[in-house]
Amino acid sequence: MPLGWQHRFTMTIEDQPTLRLLHGFAQSRACWGPVEGLLATGRVIEALDLPGHGAGGPAADGWTTADRLGSAPATDWLGYSLGGRMLLHLLLAHPEVVRRAVLIGATGGIEDPAERRARAAADEVLAQRIEHEGVDAFVERWLAMPLWAGLPEWAKFSQERRTNTATGLAGSLRLAGTGAQDNLWPRLVEIDTPVLVLAGEHDEKFTSIGQRLAAELPQGQFRSVPGAGHATHLEGPNRTATLVTSWLNS
Repeated sequence: MPLGWQHRFTMTIEDQPTLRLLHGFAQSRACWGPVEGLLATGRVIEALDLPGHGAGGPAADGWTTADRLGSAPATDWLGYSLGGRMLLHLLLAHPEVVRRAVLIGATGGIEDPAERRARAAADEVLAQRIEHEGVDAFVERWLAMPLWAGLPEWAKFSQERRTNTATGLAGSLRLAGTGAQDNLWPRLVEIDTPVLVLAGEHDEKFTSIGQRLAAELPQGQFRSVPGAGHATHLEGPNRTATLVTSWLNS
């Protein structure tokens, strides 16, 4: 199977809804922590490995990944960061497989072509560094970034991240990094699927982006996760799960 699937929280009632999870860059399907169990109340959770990560197969760009995901039955989806950007591609390429979508720390892309080229160049530099230094050194530097300052130690998933390969992570940066992502902002009006957009209270950048996403999506709603930064589901799993499940149940 092209993408790694993991049925870790399955229920006994056959007609329960399914929620599929798409993780962030340099993570894997094993990096959701307690929020996975919290979301499992009343639904089946299927966590996937994205291309270039875990058992997700070779790295692929957003549209190729959307085509792979597009073979799945229609259900609910939640994507974080890289997974959220992949989910936006899926909403545009195969809207028939998405009943409802939740985006955490996602973006519609970089609008200015020069800025997008500069980001692609920076992603290439990082990709080459990962290939040269290896995954262990990359993970150590990555988790030392201020962006992850709010993560408790268990939520860093440093060992799980180290199961990824340098080739896979470098390929993901080149083909699915923010610099490689299409500018999806002009196309958001095409998405007629209900979408919940979340951002951490302390993540100013993605709060602004998230509010704009919700405003430009025809059926978008924005919610702020109190006390959380970029990784809301790891910094505030209970608050994140409450917002997601309340929205899905409504």
